[in-house]
Amino acid sequence: MALGKVYSFGQPSRGKSKTRRHLTEFWMVEPEVAYATLDDLMELAEGLLTFLVKRCLERRRVDLTTIGRDLTKLEKIDAPFPRITYDEAVAKLQEGHSQGVLENKFEWGGDLGSPDETYLSSLYDRPVMVHRYPASVKAFYMEPDPQRPELALCVDVLAPKATAKSSADRSAWPRTTCSSSAFTITICPKKPSSGILISASTAACLIPALAWASSAL
Repeated sequence: MALGKVYSFGQPSRGKSKTRRHLTEFWMVEPEVAYATLDDLMELAEGLLTFLVKRCLERRRVDLTTIGRDLTKLEKIDAPFPRITYDEAVAKLQEGHSQGVLENKFEWGGDLGSPDETYLSSLYDRPVMVHRYPASVKAFYMEPDPQRPELALCVDVLAPKATAKSSADRSAWPRTTCSSSAFTITICPKKPSSGILISASTAACLIPALAWASSAL
């Protein structure tokens, strides 16, 4: 925590997800941010995603136009992103079920599946941040919310059709004042067999990721 801009870059794997929107294997950039609050992490993830999209539009607009991508949706991606709590997300999902849009009624305490994330992201014209999930559906190391210990201090950034995904959390340490924080950002195709997780330094060379993102957003 004595260092400044620290991050790791590697190829992890996971089998814990209940939705096909999450890759089992992918490349991941994982910044570690000492003393950051959940709001700090949301601003950091929001800023990085916004920077990536703007840089891609700035440097690869011709390429995207050549392959027939609709850039209008990417042009709408700008800060601030909508932020809703898990509680608010549940209310929106239940409303969608009552209107007949969603087949299954979502109950509080469950983890969001692919239809749930798809519906929530469809309500906005840019990525949406869902924060403070129940601790029971998140990893054990996530710090509980001091106001509501049954919730974890975490956030998922959802975008239409799973093209962009960022996750962030405060990791619990023995001393709360020494908590560290991290977030990861993924860009992947709609039907991925592999994926790539990116940082701002690689934004200029991500034409494949741009194609996936612009086709699905």
